[in-house]
Amino acid sequence: MRKIVKTRDYKFMAVIKPAEEGGFYAYCPLLPGCVTQGETYAETVANIEEAIQAYVEVMLEIGETVPQDAIVDESYVLDIPINLPVELRLA
Repeated sequence: MRKIVKTRDYKFMAVIKPAEEGGFYAYCPLLPGCVTQGETYAETVANIEEAIQAYVEVMLEIGETVPQDAIVDESYVLDIPINLPVELRLA
């Protein structure tokens, strides 16, 4: 007999910033305490994706609900880093 598993897609925004000591750190505003770091931007992205996945899995296992703001709709948020000349940067 086949088991049917229903799935639902979620999107979480992550904030990634340069760390003062080098590398990057990231956190998910919708998931308190969901933070990570990495030596490179790509490593940090992979780490926060893994951290969010694990956080949500635990939430569901203990009977908590996923934040309503994470339910997929037709809008997307992109984190697009750009480099500006120092004289144009805001303090």
